[in-house]
Amino acid sequence: MPTTDFAVREKYRYQNGFNSYHESEAIEGALPVAANSPQKPPYGLYAEKLSGTAFTAPRHENQQSWLYRILPSSAHAPFESREHSTFNTNPENKPHEKIFQIPNQLRWDPFDLDETVDWVHSLHLLAGAGDPSMKSGIGMYIYAAGKDMNPNEAFYSADGDFLIVPQHGVLDIQTELGKLLVRPNEVCVIPRGIRYRVTLPEGPVRGYILELYQGHFQLPELGPIGSNCLANARDFQAPVACFEDDTESTWTLLGKFAGHLFAAQQKHTPFDVVAWHGLYYPYKYDLGRFNTIGSISYDHPDPSIFTVLTAQSDHPGTAVADFVIFPPRWLVAEDTFRPPWFHVSFSTISPSFQMATVHPPTPFQTSPI
Repeated sequence: MPTTDFAVREKYRYQNGFNSYHESEAIEGALPVAANSPQKPPYGLYAEKLSGTAFTAPRHENQQSWLYRILPSSAHAPFESREHSTFNTNPENKPHEKIFQIPNQLRWDPFDLDETVDWVHSLHLLAGAGDPSMKSGIGMYIYAAGKDMNPNEAFYSADGDFLIVPQHGVLDIQTELGKLLVRPNEVCVIPRGIRYRVTLPEGPVRGYILELYQGHFQLPELGPIGSNCLANARDFQAPVACFEDDTESTWTLLGKFAGHLFAAQQKHTPFDVVAWHGLYYPYKYDLGRFNTIGSISYDHPDPSIFTVLTAQSDHPGTAVADFVIFPPRWLVAEDTFRPPWFHVSFSTISPSFQMATVHPPTPFQTSPI
């Protein structure tokens, strides 16, 4: 047989085959049979999923492995920066490196309400990836505003689509194409370039924004689910035409461009659209209408079944961003575990943007935020 006569003798055992499905156990009975995430894994081990591709990657590309560990891989202290001259793969002098990326799992408490600022000046960029000038990636914001925008003022973003998730208070949004009232448990998307004005009919507001620099949001593919369920197209609400006849007043138009704020003056209202038609418009969605899908036999499915909106990259099955919710639902299954299992993903272009309504089972559960 054509083999190499190595000077150092082999001392390990292996499984053979490229791109073959393998399974292995160091102790007999440690590997669950016909299940991935049993409620009580053998020997009290922790079930953990390691993803090399997105959950929604086509089956022929999907690369995932289930690991059964003594302790979760996330059971460690936070990472701290440790740059050294011998390990300099991301030099600090790159002019485009404006966001410092770290490998820790992160979340943040709500910001304090600030009654001194309006919608535009309440936006705080907390995280992101990519570059709005190149139309790639995302930005993640918190807003916390306490007063209406000025009466003759409008705002738009040239950088990306705003997915707005209210956490407290009500947003009354006047857009060029009509008006939207957005309340907690609703989400709103205002596409790139559409001008709008935000007032606060119920007082101070607070919430989250995902700005999508790359492409636009769409509904996820349903695959074997069929033609309905999850977020149904008929439940999204678009505004009706509503205009103002004002060609005398001075208006200030605020624009977000490449992450910076610009202002221009005009002698008429921007809200003068008397009629419109097309596929490019702001819209909102009541999260209470989300039709959840879950397991009815055994095992816990991937969290991608709770995707409301997705923004796909140029690689099918891999998203730039997913908006995922964990709403109240009935979930009956044998020998499994309702909260999301431990999973570590190295597959997505940008972190998923998730709104969770369930609490983690242990302080070590990992999930991209």
